[in-house]
Amino acid sequence: MRDQAEKLRELVNEHANNKQKTSGTRVIAVTSGKGGVGKSNLAVNLAIYLSTLGQKITLIDTDLGLANIDLILGITPEYHLGHFFSGERSLSQIVMEGPGGLRIIAGGSGFQELADISEWQLDKCLQQFYSLEKNSDIILFDTGAGISNKVLRFVVAAKEVMVVTTPEPTAIADAYGVIKVLARENSASKVYLVVNMVHKEDEGQQVMNRLVMVAEKFLDFPVEPLGMVFYDPVVTQAVKLQQPFSLMDPHCKAAKNVQNLAHRILSLPEVPAGGFISFWRRLVKMRHLGE
Repeated sequence: MRDQAEKLRELVNEHANNKQKTSGTRVIAVTSGKGGVGKSNLAVNLAIYLSTLGQKITLIDTDLGLANIDLILGITPEYHLGHFFSGERSLSQIVMEGPGGLRIIAGGSGFQELADISEWQLDKCLQQFYSLEKNSDIILFDTGAGISNKVLRFVVAAKEVMVVTTPEPTAIADAYGVIKVLARENSASKVYLVVNMVHKEDEGQQVMNRLVMVAEKFLDFPVEPLGMVFYDPVVTQAVKLQQPFSLMDPHCKAAKNVQNLAHRILSLPEVPAGGFISFWRRLVKMRHLGE
C-alpha cells in the first residue's frame, strides 16, 4: 500500500509541475462578509458570461448551510462533493452540466469528509482533480458568507478573491473584515472588489474608494476595484423563476454590468500560476483550522 501511495504522489507532483508549466488554471473565490448581498447570484451569472466569452468554467458551491446555486439555476443536484470525498461517486459523476457548457459541482456536506480524509484517499482524489483542472480555464468557488473558519479556509487558500458587498454600512464593514483576514493570512492574494445592488453610480464609486483607501492605509494591502452592479428588478424576478437573470433578460442593466465584470476579469494581469491542485493542497493544510 505504501509503494502504491508513493507512486500516486509522484504522479500527482508530475502532473502539477506540467500544469504550472503550461497554462495554470485560475481559482477565484467569490465571497462576502455577510449574507444577502447577492454573492451567489453574481457568481452564477458571472460564470455564465465567462463561458460565453469562450472560457471553460467550473463553478463549485461551497456554501454548506445555504447552498443557492442550484436554486438560481433551477437544477436539483443528485450528488455533491461529500459523495466524492467519501468515495461513493467519482468526480465525473458529481459534475452537472449548466448553461453554455458551464460545469457545476454542488458542495453538500463534503467538508466533514475532507477534514477526516487520509493521505491515501486525498491522493486518489487529487488524481481525479487533474481532469477538472485540465478542462477548466477558471474555477469559481462560491463560498459561504461571513468569516467562519469553514469559509475562511477557502478564501485564504485561493490566489484570487472577489469580495462582494453592497452600499449598506454593515455589508461594507463585514467586507472590510474579510479583507483584513486576507491581508493577515495571505498577503500574496489578489483581492477584487465588487459593489452590488447599487442605486447610483457615485454611491458605488464611494464604497469602492472607501474600501480601497482603508485597506491601503490601515492594512498596507492593495484591493483592486472590479466594478459595480446596479439594482435591477429583473434580478428579483429571475430568482423567483429560478433562472439566471443574464439568460432571462441579457439586455437588463444587471446583466450588462456582470458582462463588464467578466471582461474586466479576463483583462487583469496574470496571477502567478498555482492551479487547482495547489489550491487543494493549501486548503487541506488548513482543514483542521478551528476544529
